[in-house]
Amino acid sequence: MWIQQQPSSPAPLDELQGRTVGLKFECNKCQTEVFTDLIGVPAPDPMADSLDHTKQYETEEVKCPGCDMTHEITVDSTFDGVTFKVSEVKQGSVAYQIAGQEN
Repeated sequence: MWIQQQPSSPAPLDELQGRTVGLKFECNKCQTEVFTDLIGVPAPDPMADSLDHTKQYETEEVKCPGCDMTHEITVDSTFDGVTFKVSEVKQGSVAYQIAGQEN
């Protein structure tokens, strides 16, 4: 089941920590729907000296199959939740799916 990312609120950490997700989004350049390979969701750093330093992230790149534009993907994980940032995409078009929960 695809879950639309809400720009103003991160995805729940307890549902995603230690899991892998696939992302889909619309390319800004050619409007092609792009699907990623599975991406790991990192755990926030529990040993950080402040809440501001708990953020952990993974960075990936994916090429749009329609126009070969490279999109940079960053998965930010904090105790407040998980945010998926994708470069050069239509606003509000990023959705995620937890591996093994395809419905």
